[in-house]
Amino acid sequence: MRYENVAIPAGAVWSSPFVRWQGALSDISSLDVAAAVTTRALADRAIDVGIVDELVLGMTVPQPGSFFGPPTLAAQIGLPGVTGPIIAQACATGVAALHAAAATVAGNGGVELVVTTDRTSNGPTLLYPSSSATGGSPVVENVVQDNFARDPWAGTSMLAAAELVAAEQQVSRSELDDLAALRYEQYLGSLADDRAFQRTYMVALDAGQGRRAVTVDEDAGIRPISREKLGMLPPAGKDGLHTGATQTHPADGAAGAVVTTVDRAREIGGNGLVEIVASGFARVARSHMPQAPVPAAVAALTAAGLTMEQVDVITTHNPFAINDVVFARETGRRLDSMNRYGCSLIWGHPQAPTGTRAIAELVTELTGRGGGIGLFTGCAAGDTAAAIVVRVRD
Repeated sequence: MRYENVAIPAGAVWSSPFVRWQGALSDISSLDVAAAVTTRALADRAIDVGIVDELVLGMTVPQPGSFFGPPTLAAQIGLPGVTGPIIAQACATGVAALHAAAATVAGNGGVELVVTTDRTSNGPTLLYPSSSATGGSPVVENVVQDNFARDPWAGTSMLAAAELVAAEQQVSRSELDDLAALRYEQYLGSLADDRAFQRTYMVALDAGQGRRAVTVDEDAGIRPISREKLGMLPPAGKDGLHTGATQTHPADGAAGAVVTTVDRAREIGGNGLVEIVASGFARVARSHMPQAPVPAAVAALTAAGLTMEQVDVITTHNPFAINDVVFARETGRRLDSMNRYGCSLIWGHPQAPTGTRAIAELVTELTGRGGGIGLFTGCAAGDTAAAIVVRVRD
């Protein structure tokens, strides 16, 4: 879908640090994390929360009270008269939430606040009544772990999908290990000069109360990667190629953005802005999820009237190393030209905020180079993917 007259004000896309699951944020509701991060992000950017007309909440893992998610969060950040939709599309939630906000602005104008948040830690267990079972015994689902482990339509896990595509593409274990080592080296670049790159978009987090009060100002739980040791790791599955280092880890965090018209974006952010040009969604064959980011990217670029050769900066959500290897093979882009400051393979995957953070890094890199065209693309549950094209300009 192509958008006209839709933009993010300069600097108005952000992310919290990400914390590996069962870490410092494991006992704090992701709604509370979102409230703390959003409040601080708006204050740091001198954006008056009162200008917001609608809240778009992206969230995939239920939390206590999340049935009332958008109005509750809006009230927490000082908007008791504002509400909006809640959107869940697994790993593609970040793009889907921006898509919803951009479509609203393109049609009606106004100011949309996009907030994406999730806590994979302590995922809820749901009991589904089953009157046909013996004694009415319920069907039990661990929302996070059971869905990581099995796609109900394909009947396979996401790891199995990664291994299937790697086998079909005749990718070697060495290629996957090389990719993980490269992405970790690129992530270290985001820490240079006292984390200068990250500090441009990252919002420190203060959440919780009393003994559970938590302050997080940098990513927590990042696994150091040594190319020499990668080859010693056992495969994550029997006879597989991916290891603990060539797949991402679940995490907790929040991210967001302000979306409005071009003129309003200039009023809010001053010089410079980020045009949201187009988005695209795609689905591929059963159990082929790692291939989906390519057609999603093509769909977004086609809607934008652009080609891959015109893209200056690319970031991806790559829960498995095979994702980026396939993308590079099918598009001709060099692996070292993508994700120049790391990616979800390294800093983790809290679901809804993952894509939003990658888009924040995309915008930050484009701004640092003086503008240009950016593409984010990433897979999602169910052999699907989503992509978005932005243009950073004066």
